[in-house]
Amino acid sequence: MTTIEMTTVTTPIGGVTVAVRAGRLVGLVFDETGDWLRPQLAARYPVHDIVVADDLPVADRVRAYFAGEVDALEGIPVDTAGTPFQERVWAALRQIPVGETISYRQLAERVGKPTAFRAVGAANGQNPVSLVTPCHRVIAADGTLGGYGGGLDRKAWLLRHEGAEVRKPAGRDQYRLAI
Repeated sequence: MTTIEMTTVTTPIGGVTVAVRAGRLVGLVFDETGDWLRPQLAARYPVHDIVVADDLPVADRVRAYFAGEVDALEGIPVDTAGTPFQERVWAALRQIPVGETISYRQLAERVGKPTAFRAVGAANGQNPVSLVTPCHRVIAADGTLGGYGGGLDRKAWLLRHEGAEVRKPAGRDQYRLAI
């Protein structure tokens, strides 16, 4: 039986549930209860036991990130169990430096599929370890933030937290990077 350790970290933009298996991060989502994450984990690990663990080192690094150490999430070992294409996309996401953004098209080019920006967007949206695999750093080519599973307000907050200049122009419903 697989044991998955899980805890929730309180952040300025909502609770984050963190799940670790054998020392590797397997889930990190904006979900205070873990209700969204549990079925995802059950699909990957049909026979598993979830234990609450308040002392997870990954949780400490998430707290440090939100306390201002924006590089605290670098190098965390992950087990994402995606398709080969998803794994390439997620590996490319981890190469985007803190405070920088790229477009979906640029990400598609980085994974060697320059016309597959929609597929890259889909892989981005299925990222099981957000923040650590920084899908929030991918934006639309026109400078708008595009989508984000955690909501655009969170995406804007995260980008600002990392030093990007993000605005929401008057009369507009979409955030933009100041370029």
